Amino acid sequence: MTEEEAQAWLRAEYDVSRETWQRLEIFIALLRDEMQRQNLISKASADSLWARHIVDSAQLLRYAPAPEAGQTWLDLGTGAGFPGIIIAILTPYHVHMVESRKRRVEFLSHVIAQTGIGDHADVIGDRLENVESFPADVISARAFAPLERLIALSHRFSTENTVWLLPKGKNAVRELKGLSPKRQKMFHVEHSLTDPNAGILVGKG
Repeated sequence: MTEEEAQAWLRAEYDVSRETWQRLEIFIALLRDEMQRQNLISKASADSLWARHIVDSAQLLRYAPAPEAGQTWLDLGTGAGFPGIIIAILTPYHVHMVESRKRRVEFLSHVIAQTGIGDHADVIGDRLENVESFPADVISARAFAPLERLIALSHRFSTENTVWLLPKGKNAVRELKGLSPKRQKMFHVEHSLTDPNAGILVGKG
């Protein structure tokens, strides 16, 4: 997927308003600026931001429930803002982003302020183990931890209706097979739009 194709897909899939598009562009500008000071994304993917990171994050919405007032999205290890910032820009989900690294917490807080999404997005600057439990409608994690450990750390935030959206790259099937049979039944694999060899683990419960 080229950068032009990624932008066209995003406009077509979500009917992005001018204001939302401006927020995405503000975020990209802030990200590129901050990359001069800290390693937020790989240099190899910096020229493919729309495809490798923005659309890669936005595609998760295809498997999430339609957002309603008060629904929460918990994003683990948000890092440079993917997918948490993208979800908060594109939807009214209340997005809680968990990030333990101080400089990244500061960056995410700055992005939230500059893009004007603070009414429904926040950063929890701590390790997940220290975060007080609350029920999440959606739990996502792009590069947080191996699957078994991820579920062990975060299952206390889930309910029987929670949707799990876990991009796992080329390791999706292998990590899924490493779970107990009961856990395996929670998930299935969807193919990524941005990488035909990558998988997204989609689960419920």
